[in-house]
Amino acid sequence: MIQYFEYPHPFELEQGGTLPCLTIAYHTYGRLSPEGDNVVWVCHALTANSDVADWWPHTVEAGAFLDPDRYFTVCANILGSHYGTTGPLTPLPPEGRPLYSRFPALTIGDMARAHALLADHLGIGRIRRLVGSSVGGFQALEWAVQQPARFGSLALIATDAKASAWTIAVDETQRMAIMADPTYGEERPDAASAGLAAARAIGMLTYRGPWGYNRTQTDPEGLAPGAVHRACTYQRHQGEKLCRRYNAYSYVAILDAFDTYDIGRGRGGLEAALATLTMPATVVAITSDIIFTPAEMRLLASRLPHAAYYEIDSDMGHDGFLVEHEQLNRILREPYE
Repeated sequence: MIQYFEYPHPFELEQGGTLPCLTIAYHTYGRLSPEGDNVVWVCHALTANSDVADWWPHTVEAGAFLDPDRYFTVCANILGSHYGTTGPLTPLPPEGRPLYSRFPALTIGDMARAHALLADHLGIGRIRRLVGSSVGGFQALEWAVQQPARFGSLALIATDAKASAWTIAVDETQRMAIMADPTYGEERPDAASAGLAAARAIGMLTYRGPWGYNRTQTDPEGLAPGAVHRACTYQRHQGEKLCRRYNAYSYVAILDAFDTYDIGRGRGGLEAALATLTMPATVVAITSDIIFTPAEMRLLASRLPHAAYYEIDSDMGHDGFLVEHEQLNRILREPYE
C-alpha cells in the first residue's frame, strides 16, 4: 500500500531553486527486525514508481533477493515523478496549483537527499543493502557518497557513475520530440502527449536494442505489402501506454536530472569519489545493454574498492534487468546466504 511522508519545510535544491514543502510517496514490504538490521532500500528508474512488486516481477517474493519474509524493503518515489512525490503536477504554495514547465530544476543529489529525509522519518539508521538500477543506480551511488556510513553494501545494476555523452544524446533526442509538440508548455496534465509518445518510442529503441526487437517484433514470413508491421504497432502501443500513466513535464524533469549526474563533481573527480565507497558492491551488467554497456560496467566495478562484477546473459537489452529475474535473483541472493 502506498504511504506518504510530508516534509513541511523548504527543501533547497542543488541548482538554486526551492520547493516550499515536500511530499514523498513510498512503499514498504516485510517487517523491520527488532535489531533493525534487515533493511534493503531500492532506488527506482525513470518512469517506475515506489511499488517495486508491481514493476520488478518476481523480486518481492519468497526466495527472491527482496524476500519479504527476510528483509524490510523500502522504495521511495523520486522527486519530480508522476507517482505521488512532489513534481511538476503537484499543487504547491503560494499559488496552490502545479508549476508544470516552471517546476525548478532537479539533480540526482536532490533525489538522494530526499531519500535520506524519508529514512530518517522512518527511523532507519543502517541500511543493509542499497539497490539501484538504471537511473536508480545513479541515486544509489550518490546517496552512498553522501552518507557512506549508512550502508552495508551496494547493488548496482545497468548503471554508471556519470551520464555519458551517448545517454545525454538519447535524452536530448527525446526532449526534442516532446518540445516539438506545440502543446508543450501548456499548463494541463496531458500537454505534449504526442511528443511524450514519440519520446517513449525513441527510448524503447535503446531499452531493447536490435536483439530484443528482432526476437519479439519480427513480422511473420510472407507479410503482404502495405500490411502494418508488428514493430510499428509496438512502438505506437508503447508511446500511448506511457501517456496513459505519465506526463511530459515529469519526463523532462527527470531526463534533465539524469544528464546532470557526475559523481566526481566537487569531489576531486570520478575515481576519487568512487574510491570512498569502501562497502562491498555487486555490479551487474546485461550483455546486450546499449545504454550502460558491459565494458562501462566493468570499468565501474574496477573503480570501486570492493566490487564483484556479474553479467546477465540476455538479448533483451537494458530491460534485461526487468525480464531476467531468475538470473538476477541468483546473483543478488548470493551475498545473503
